[in-house]
Amino acid sequence: MQNKVLLIIAQKGFQSKEYFDTKDVLQNEGIHVVTTAPLHEMAYSHMGDEVMPDLALSDVHITDYDGVFAIGGPGALEYLDTNETARIFIEAHQTENYPYGAICIAPRILAKAGVLKNVRATGWDDDGKLQEAFDTYGVIRVEESVVVDGVVVTANGPAAARDFGKKIIEVLQKNNI
Repeated sequence: MQNKVLLIIAQKGFQSKEYFDTKDVLQNEGIHVVTTAPLHEMAYSHMGDEVMPDLALSDVHITDYDGVFAIGGPGALEYLDTNETARIFIEAHQTENYPYGAICIAPRILAKAGVLKNVRATGWDDDGKLQEAFDTYGVIRVEESVVVDGVVVTANGPAAARDFGKKIIEVLQKNNI
């Protein structure tokens, strides 16, 4: 299985465990992981980890990848809730059987982009605002650590990162991608 998956991280404040654990699970299955951020310059996690993205969001063409997934963290809403991120996920959503998703707070970004309407999903809710966000955009909230609905994979936070990666692999395999 030689898939290529795109992970989207915030320029500042992406969640280290979500990024590194998800990436590790995918790479251990032989999946080529490409990382993108708003800018093609050093990105910093909430813990100070540094990651050099392979490309900027504006340079992303989803047809170059077999799936696209957003990583959460305290910087996600500030740096990833953008037109470029929405464009990427709308293109994924409009492409038949194209796997996409998000972990932690990032499912809210997908909800706002309109790509989780009538989709079963989960996300981080330590601020108590997930239900309101999901209700606003027509998302069906499920109280599980990782939720798969068709080709959409969502997870609720760092503790679910490894399982998030495993479910991404299952969706890729199921779609024979």
